[in-house]
Amino acid sequence: QVQLVESGGGLVQPGGSLRLSCTAAGSIFSINAMGWYRQAPGKRRELVATITSGGRTNYADSVKARFTISRDSAKNTVYLQMNSLKPEDTAVYYCNAAINQYARWGQGTQVTVSS
Repeated sequence: QVQLVESGGGLVQPGGSLRLSCTAAGSIFSINAMGWYRQAPGKRRELVATITSGGRTNYADSVKARFTISRDSAKNTVYLQMNSLKPEDTAVYYCNAAINQYARWGQGTQVTVSS
């Protein structure tokens, strides 16, 4: 059984920072692209950032220059460093990874940006 376990969400003031982590566990033979998505109340889930196994990154325009995605392949872990957070970044953040050629989702972690 394969699972993605996320951590690092919480409540932060506007302008603050948070770091999300997502670790893949279980019978893992390969992990290709990994990424983060988010879903705000009443909105569709949207891409935040992705990173390939080779380290190539892609970001949503709304988070460019504020968020940084990275991965530690030895630890099967992907990170999302979020700086200069805004109230509109409030959402449930989901980790996604192509593990053993199947797309997997984490359970989600809440990020709330509010004063």
